[in-house]
Amino acid sequence: MSSHAQQAQTLVEALPYIQKFTGKTIVVKYGGNAMISDDLRKAVMSDIILLSLVGIRVAVVHGGGPEISDMLKKIGHQSKFVDGLRYTDETTMDVVQSILCGKVNKNLVAQLNRLGGRAIGLCGMDGQLFQAEQLDEKYGLVGKITGVNPDPVENALMNGYIPVVSTVAQGMDADTAYNINADTAAAKLAEALHAEKLILLTDVRGLLRDPKDEETLIHVLHTYDVPELVAQGVISGGMIPKMQCCVDAINGGVERVHILDGRIPHSILIELLSDRGIGTMLKREAD
Repeated sequence: MSSHAQQAQTLVEALPYIQKFTGKTIVVKYGGNAMISDDLRKAVMSDIILLSLVGIRVAVVHGGGPEISDMLKKIGHQSKFVDGLRYTDETTMDVVQSILCGKVNKNLVAQLNRLGGRAIGLCGMDGQLFQAEQLDEKYGLVGKITGVNPDPVENALMNGYIPVVSTVAQGMDADTAYNINADTAAAKLAEALHAEKLILLTDVRGLLRDPKDEETLIHVLHTYDVPELVAQGVISGGMIPKMQCCVDAINGGVERVHILDGRIPHSILIELLSDRGIGTMLKREAD
C-alpha cells in the first residue's frame, strides 16, 4: 500500500473512534519516562492536542518524582521512602509544592501552548480541587483525598482549555498542603468528572502475566480478575496500588481504564483512535 493510501486508511480507521469520543471526557495521568524524554514528551503533547482539537475533552494529571528528587539533591536534602511512598517532611513538602505546582506544571502548560494547544495549569489547591487529610504519620505530609471539587477543571474544559493538574492537595485537617499519589489523584478526578476513560501512562507495556516477557501482555481485564491476579503474584509491588486505583475508578463510574506504555511514541492515539489496542484495558464486570 502506498504511504498516501496508508495515511488515508489510518484516518478512516480513526473516524468512528473520534465520533464515539467527541464531547466525552478523558483523563490522562502523565509521568515516568514519557515525561523525561523530550521526544516522548512532544509525542504525548501532540496526542493530547489532537484529541482536544477533534472535540475530546482531555484533562491531564501529572507527577514529577524525578524533578523533586533532583531539587532535593541540589539543596542537600535526603530523599526517604517508606513502603514505596516518598516520606514528606516540611522541607520536602515545600519542594514538592514548588516543583509540581510551579516548575513542572507551568513547563507542561507552556509546551502544550507552544505546540498549538490551549492549556491552563491548576494545582489541587485551586478551588479546593483536591481536599485531603493526612494519610498516616509515618509518611509525613502525604495526604489521602477526602473530596474532589471538579469545577475548576470542568470550567477550563467548557471554555476549550486543556487543564493540566498537579497533585498537591489542600489540607482539610491542618493548615498545610499534602503530597498526593498521582495515580490516585487522576482516578479520583476521572470519577468526579464522570470521565469516559482514564489513561495511566507508565514505564511498562501494561500488565504482564510474566514480568520478564513482554509477549505475555494481558490486553483486557475485568475488575473481578484483579484479586485473583494479586493472589497469583501477577499483580505485585507498585502495580498493586496502581491497579487498585483503576478498580476504584471503574467502581466510581469511569467506563474504561487503560494502562499504557509511555515509552511508545503516540501510545495514546494508537490506543484510542485505532483498532489496535496496545496496553492493558480494565473494564467493569458486566461489559
